Amino acid sequence: MEKVKGIIPERVPEHIAIIMDGNGRWAKSQGKARVFGHKNAISAVRDTIEGSAELGVKFLTLYAFSSENWNRPKLEVQALMELLVNTISKEVNTLNKNNIRLLAIGDLDNLPRRCQRELNKAIEATKDNSHMSVILALSYSARWEILNATKKIAGKVKEDKLDIDDIDEQVFGSFLATADYPDPELMIRTSGEYRISNFLLWQLAYTELIFVNKFWPDFRKPDLHQAIQEYQKRERRFGKTSEQYAV
Repeated sequence: MEKVKGIIPERVPEHIAIIMDGNGRWAKSQGKARVFGHKNAISAVRDTIEGSAELGVKFLTLYAFSSENWNRPKLEVQALMELLVNTISKEVNTLNKNNIRLLAIGDLDNLPRRCQRELNKAIEATKDNSHMSVILALSYSARWEILNATKKIAGKVKEDKLDIDDIDEQVFGSFLATADYPDPELMIRTSGEYRISNFLLWQLAYTELIFVNKFWPDFRKPDLHQAIQEYQKRERRFGKTSEQYAV
C-alpha cells in the first residue's frame, strides 16, 4: 500500500464507485467530436485504477455505460462499443500484471456479441487475481437491477423456495448484481453534475457522495486523493448520533 500525504491508510474506502461523466462536453470544449472525449477518457480510467490499487482499495466500480446511453446517436454508441472492445482486450495483460480482477454488472445480454466475447474472455483471464476488483457497470440501470431482483424474489416465493416474511434487506441484497461486493463507502461523480443518474440506488443508501467540478478525461490520481481526503474528514454515523457512533 502506497502512503500518500494527507490520507490515513487505515481509513481508505474498501469500495469506491465512480460516475465517469463529461467526456462529450470535454471533447466539445476542445472543438472535437464526442467520441474524441471517450477515447481520451481511457487515460483517466488507467490512472484511477492504478491510484486505487496503490492505496489498497479492494473494489472499484466504474459506471461505463448506462441503459439510457443506448438512446444516444447510433454512431456514438457504435464507436463506444468498438472502443470498449479494443480497450478491454488491450488491458488484460496489465490487469494480470497488477493482480487486478475484472468483473461486470448490468444487462450484459444487450451488449453486442463481440463486446460480450471480449468481456467474458477478460473476466475469465483475470478471475484468480486478488489485489483489487474493477467492476464495470455496462448497460446498467439501478432501476433495472432492483426490478430484476424483485422478479427473482417473486419467483422464489411462487415456487415456495422463499417465505415472504423472511425477506429483509440482507435477503433482497443477495438478489442484486452486487451481491458479492460490499456497498461503496465513497461515490465520486465528475463534470460538476449533482445527481446519481440511476446508479447503485440501493447500494448508495449510506455512501458519502463527492462531486468534482472537472470533466472525466481530466481526472487524475491527485483528484482521487483529494476525494479520499474529503471522505476521511466526514463522520459516517449510519443514522446514529455522533455520541452513539463513538461508543
